Parts: sequence; C-alpha cells; structure tokens
Amino acid sequence: MRKNERLYRHVVLFKFKPETGAETLGDIEAAFAALAAKLPFIVDFEWGRNSSPENLDRGYTHCFIVSFQDAAGRDLYLPHPAHLAFCREYLDPNLDEVCVVDFKPER
Repeated sequence: MRKNERLYRHVVLFKFKPETGAETLGDIEAAFAALAAKLPFIVDFEWGRNSSPENLDRGYTHCFIVSFQDAAGRDLYLPHPAHLAFCREYLDPNLDEVCVVDFKPER
C-alpha cells in the first residue's frame, strides 16, 4: 500500500465485559485478523490495545482499523456473512460497548 493513499477507514473501539479473559481476547484478536485477511475488499487492517496514559479511554481497550478503497468496500463488509458470523461468535458474547467511526481522510 502506498503511504499517501487515502483509503476509507472503518475504526472500531471495543470495551469488553469484565469477565472476558485474556485467552478469549487473544482468540478475538486472531479471529478478526483472519477475517480481514480472507476478505478481498479489505485492503489494510491494523489493531492495537490501548496504551494511552491520559485515562480518557472510558474502558475501551482495543482499537481496530479496517481500510477499504472506498465506502463501497465497507458496504460489502458490513453485511458479509463472514463478518456477521465473527460478530455473533466472538463479539456478541463478550462486548460491553462498541464505538464505530468511518471516514475518508481529508488530507
């Protein structure tokens, strides 16, 4: 991917239930990465765990950024059966809250 390419970004922040253990979190991280690798309209995928010292995270521990060429790629992703299955299997039982922001970079 070219550094200056302006991809359409789908940013997802997760706050997990307190009872969600480390092993389950690892399974979720791996499953999300596997999902991104298998869908051809996802052109980039990155994620990380919060490490901000500002204490403004409101309990959100994970950030995932899924990138597409355009909003049409995102529109294919959201209802895709593999995405829906990932949500049902991994997220629905473990998420306390989620925050999603989609955008096309302006600069």
